[in-house]
This record gives sequence, structure tokens and C-alpha cells, in this order.
Amino acid sequence: MLTSIIIPTCNRNDLLSKCLDLLYVEVENMDRSTYEVIVTDDNKNNMAKSLIQDNYPWVSWIEGPKKGPATNRNNGAEKAKGEWLIFLDDDCLPQKNWIASYFTVMQLNQDLVLEGSTNADRPQQRFDEEAPINLDGNKLWSCNFAIRKSFFIQLGGFDESFPFAAMEDVDFYTRVLSQTHIKFIPQALVIHPWRQIKSFKSFEKHLKSQKHFAKKYGLLGKTDYRWSRTKIFVGGIFIDLKKLLSFSMKGWIFYLEKCVLNFCMIFI
Repeated sequence: MLTSIIIPTCNRNDLLSKCLDLLYVEVENMDRSTYEVIVTDDNKNNMAKSLIQDNYPWVSWIEGPKKGPATNRNNGAEKAKGEWLIFLDDDCLPQKNWIASYFTVMQLNQDLVLEGSTNADRPQQRFDEEAPINLDGNKLWSCNFAIRKSFFIQLGGFDESFPFAAMEDVDFYTRVLSQTHIKFIPQALVIHPWRQIKSFKSFEKHLKSQKHFAKKYGLLGKTDYRWSRTKIFVGGIFIDLKKLLSFSMKGWIFYLEKCVLNFCMIFI
């Protein structure tokens, strides 16, 4: 059974190299007929092309559509030949037996979607650091999951209409859950380093993506939705403040951004 490992990338050759170096440890003794690795490159100058061709001959480089992460992931899926697709982000570090853990469950031939676990590389040090931590499942972060290609096509892939890379994975998760369950594979572990957020840099785009999601699911203007967003806003003020204080106020501007964003979400 051929499985396609899809890695979307854009302007991050240093991180991509670390990812591929660890991936090679996993695949160097595997039968090449069981897998393919695809890097779909969204850099406008095809920045990863020479890196792949010069250092990773076992990886297939393809040009990305230059339209954002959702479209880039769909591009990789379209070119993939595998019965299964495994999505891995370029800033993730696959750990020992990552692929083998997926393969073991795939052989059972029962599930449509598998979700790996994601952890950070160290304890969080600032409030304005983020990492898509997933230790218990039921999140389906796009950085580490597997899906049958036939089901991916049936779903229509990732929604490319979101104006910012903020809610397209939540939308995909919502559509998956409407049709099937998601099996959690904790042994399929990747490490995602903490990244410091540049506060308010993408605030407007983030808000537009949230609004797009709410509109798509018919939530705009609904009383129940506004009430739920009000509770998130009020609760976040105190919960996030407690967390901010534990970091000695490091990252307070991002705390302010979250408060403003959650307030605006009440009235979209």
C-alpha cells in the first residue's frame, strides 16, 4: 500500500531540513514502494527546490500554487499517488516510529482519518508563544494527521476561501466529524517548537477568517453564538490573565490582542 507524506513549505528551508533529516531516519530502511514524500513549495521563487534536489533525492519537490497553506496542502494531495495521505508541517520534528505507528493502524483497513499527537520542545516561557499541542486527540491539527485520499477528495479537501491561515483546519475538522470518527494514534508523535507571535500583525485577517467560519456555518447574528462568544470573552479575561501573570507579564500585548479579538467576535 503506497502512502503519500505531504509537507507544505514556504520560506523555511532551515526548518524543512530538520524535518526531512528526522524523516529520513524513519524511511531509510523502508521499502520505497510503500511510501512517497512530497514537498509542495509555496515560495514565489521556489526556494526549496535546490535544497531538495541537492540533498534529498528520495523526496519529490513540486511547485506550490502560491495561494496560502490550504491551497498548498490541496496541491500536494492532488499530486499524491498514495491510498493514504499523511500531512506533516515543515516546522515539525517527527519522532521515532512516527510513520510506523500510522502504518500499523492503516493495515487494519477500518478507519478513514487518523490523528497523531503533537507536543512542544520545551515548557512555554511567554504568553505570546504558540504551539499546536495535542496530547489527547480530538483536535485534528493539520500539522500531523493521516486520511484516506478517497475520503479527502470526497470532503473537497481544505477550504481555500479562508482569508487567513487560522480557521481552515477547524473547518476541515468540523466537516470530517460530520461524516466519520477520528482515531487518535498517540505514538505518531511530532515535536512542534514554540513560536513567538507578532502581536496585532495579522489581527484583521484573523478576524476575517473567524467571521468567514461563522458565516459558513450559519452562526452570524445568532443569539446562542453571541452568548457563547460573550462567555469566551469574559472567561478569557481572567483565565488568560492568570496565565499571563505566571509568565511575569511577558507577552502582554498578545493578551490584549486576544481580549480585543474575542470582544469583536461577539458582534460579527
